[in-house]
Amino acid sequence: MKVSVRSAKEHEKDILDNLLQLYLHDFSEFSSQETDSRGRFTYPYLDHYWQDPQRFPFIIYVESNIAGFALVRREEDPDTGEPITEMTEFFILRMFRNRGIGNKAAVKLWNSFQGKWRVQVLNKNKRAYPFWKNAISRYTNDASEEKSDARIVFLFG
Repeated sequence: MKVSVRSAKEHEKDILDNLLQLYLHDFSEFSSQETDSRGRFTYPYLDHYWQDPQRFPFIIYVESNIAGFALVRREEDPDTGEPITEMTEFFILRMFRNRGIGNKAAVKLWNSFQGKWRVQVLNKNKRAYPFWKNAISRYTNDASEEKSDARIVFLFG
């Protein structure tokens, strides 16, 4: 099963918007995300991924099938002032979960952006935490830092 991660072109924004609807629906279990007057969840930053050179949209594929997406951004770490790459959003369709696809896609992204990484998980998101803990531990050989408050923050690289 071939997993690929491709940069999303601006003409593919609708694909990401559709996937974001599924992601935000799942995420609404943990947040107070509301829908607009059309019943759609809003994600105010989507356009920024084609306007800001420090933001990067990706579509995840299994063979030729769309399996999910990732949104990545580069910024300065507020604690150190050093550059850091953050996995801002990451989603795998349910039919592709628990098959190693998310892990393979995350590794491809981590390998594409050298340097320090940050992945944040809401404490309430009990399914996401073990996924990220396991994926990051394997990737870093248990050499990551984990902080916790309202979110669990993984730092590595």
